[in-house]
Amino acid sequence: MQFDLLLKGGRVIDPASGLDAPRDVAVAGGRIAAIEAGIPADRAKEVVDAAGAMVTPGLIDLHSHVYWGGTSLGVDADLLAARSATTTFIDAGSAGAGNFLGFRRHVMERSKVRILAYVNISFAGIFGFSKNVMVGECSDLRLCEPREVLGCVDEHRDVIVGVKVRAGKHASGTSGIAPVDLAVEAADQAGLPLMAHIDEPPPGRSEVLPRLRRGDVLTHCFRPFPNAPVFASGAVRPDMHLARERGVIFDIGHGMGSFDFDVARAMLKEGLAPDVISSDVHLLNVDGPAFDMMVCMSKMLALGMPFLDVLKASTQRPAEAIARPELGCLAVGGPADIAVLGERAGPVSFFDSTGAELVAERELISHGIVAGGAWWPNEHRDTPRTYAPSGRQTHADLARRHFGKCNC
Repeated sequence: MQFDLLLKGGRVIDPASGLDAPRDVAVAGGRIAAIEAGIPADRAKEVVDAAGAMVTPGLIDLHSHVYWGGTSLGVDADLLAARSATTTFIDAGSAGAGNFLGFRRHVMERSKVRILAYVNISFAGIFGFSKNVMVGECSDLRLCEPREVLGCVDEHRDVIVGVKVRAGKHASGTSGIAPVDLAVEAADQAGLPLMAHIDEPPPGRSEVLPRLRRGDVLTHCFRPFPNAPVFASGAVRPDMHLARERGVIFDIGHGMGSFDFDVARAMLKEGLAPDVISSDVHLLNVDGPAFDMMVCMSKMLALGMPFLDVLKASTQRPAEAIARPELGCLAVGGPADIAVLGERAGPVSFFDSTGAELVAERELISHGIVAGGAWWPNEHRDTPRTYAPSGRQTHADLARRHFGKCNC
């Protein structure tokens, strides 16, 4: 058999199958055709030298915002893909039922990498999000219409993986817990999981957590005070343990203001590692502090989470969370979604959402990805990166970078 592409000489690591060994990976017709030792290079049209690198499933970013050009917070998934080793972006509620078709036609269907989505309980999606404008999409309950969500799911079930709700002082104003209740009911009726965001109260974490069901996702699980999952003493609050026992999925959803090193340390100390690592990348944090999946995974490594657990939380576990078992793994006959990773020696300074610094001995880097059966190298892999506490550009500057010419 003639292969389109051969990744040769790498250390293949696939948490889903338990494989961790030197292997070559061959691709044909956009699917994995062979995973074997010593596949001859002359059997492939293109050969990528993966010697000294780790060949893994393509990463799945469970929480991102990639409605590029259609919302003020969206970034270009294709622009981030190779540098972040991400082959599947899950958009976390940028679009609601009212604008989901535009997201699908103008972004999803044109993207080189896979984009799936949670549909927002708010009809308008996340429509008012910038440095100077912040209007929570759930602050007006007239926008939170479960019947519209069900109609959207019926039309786009092949790309919708769940329902998203953002609750808190910034996202839902004075609506309290009502948007969460409406979103849970919509998700239940649609037979889909819910992803729940909480920012500052109200509602409090103690109101939201009991409503989440097995398989629902609590994003921003390491968020800082207020609504932090830990007491001032550092002990994890009992409701977090109960949620884990009930089967609620913990997702870091790093974001702009939702990841605290001290909270993460406390959670890890009590055995509450995240089920899923995601970036919550959007226009206001793509240049810090979240950046991308490589940075978020490197931070978890620096906090002491074992590499195989970090990789599993970025591949197999998010695939399970969205009920797409064919993703997040390396299997003959499966999609050729592949990442090639390396390490760069430190020291390197990382920052959380509060501005706290963590000095790491190493960081993960992406050499490139295989997406759609084609090799897509990271052109900037040899350029050291600096991780400032936050981006220093204006919203208009960032928009020009990610949207092209912008008059905003």
